[in-house]
Amino acid sequence: MSSGVFLIQTDGKLVEMAEESYGSEADFQELLAKYPNLLAGDQINDEKPRRWLLISREAALPSEENGSDRWSVDHLFLDQDAIPTLVEVKRSSDTRIRREVVGQMLEYAANAVVYWPVEEIQAKFDATCQAKGLNSDDELDSLLGPSGDYEAFWQETKVNLQAGRIRMLFVADEIPKELKRIVEFLNEQLAPAEILAVEIKQFVGDGYKSLVPRVHGQTEEAKAKKLINTVQKKQWDEESFFRELKSRRDGEEAEIARKILEWAKGKLPRFWWGKGKQDGSFYPVLDLHGEQYYPIAIWTYGKVEIQFQWLMNKPPFNDEMKRKELLRRLNQIPGVEIPEKAITRRPNIFLSTFKEAPSLKLLLDALDWVVQEIKSA
Repeated sequence: MSSGVFLIQTDGKLVEMAEESYGSEADFQELLAKYPNLLAGDQINDEKPRRWLLISREAALPSEENGSDRWSVDHLFLDQDAIPTLVEVKRSSDTRIRREVVGQMLEYAANAVVYWPVEEIQAKFDATCQAKGLNSDDELDSLLGPSGDYEAFWQETKVNLQAGRIRMLFVADEIPKELKRIVEFLNEQLAPAEILAVEIKQFVGDGYKSLVPRVHGQTEEAKAKKLINTVQKKQWDEESFFRELKSRRDGEEAEIARKILEWAKGKLPRFWWGKGKQDGSFYPVLDLHGEQYYPIAIWTYGKVEIQFQWLMNKPPFNDEMKRKELLRRLNQIPGVEIPEKAITRRPNIFLSTFKEAPSLKLLLDALDWVVQEIKSA
């Protein structure tokens, strides 16, 4: 019995198509970049099919904070829920597809959630669009719809990374049984991360080509665990944030955060509250001239995060000297010693650093200066 694919043309002619291996791994990778739907988003989630946004091919990844790039993931996608999706492509003829690729992928994922700032992911996406002559806003619209909130999407990407909510996909023309079993086992154990294998067989005949994807690794136990984890995802608000901060740290730190919040209501009047399952956050936002600015974030684990990475993409803080001036003002606060290399990152400071009124005033004065500079620009 033939294991091929049969195509009936409009004139009734039957075309028998035989399975054929891909010419090279590069050809295989190019197909995925050009046709992301081959990742079978409807099989990954049949109730809410996954849609894909290509962020980058050969997405470089460091192994330490501020370190040089050590690895590269074959493809990095985001789905419509801003879940980072790492894709490794191997042909079945590559012996690494059985076991070695699993350790490789887990190493990538473990470092991605720590050392891949969302601003870098956004920059990779912009570079990909520019290289292809595409408009990045149009590409986001195709994923989110014309009413989609771009800034919220990137913020959700950050939250997903920090929560370890990522997806790992092994893609091959044939998934060996050893890899199937490993993927099933890991997918049952990992939460909120998801790990799957996508087999994409190629059939050719009479000038036609057919690609048939099939997803492996979704046992019923794994599906149940992912569902529970999804339900547990939390939307923070002012009440729940301060209740959690007070219980995890202390009343003094909660009061410091409250004073920062009260200051922000007059200067950065819109608030974006996080959705982390464990850690709550809020970002005071200034909307001005079609741009959104959020210089700081406050977290329930008791830290203030300075958002240099977000600021550096917008005037006037795309000027390095402006970021250095903000750094100088922050480092005047007793107990704050942010290194200069951090002006492209998101350094954090313990809330307890501002327990003395003069220290808190220096922080708020620095943020007042930020707001003034933004409005002047």
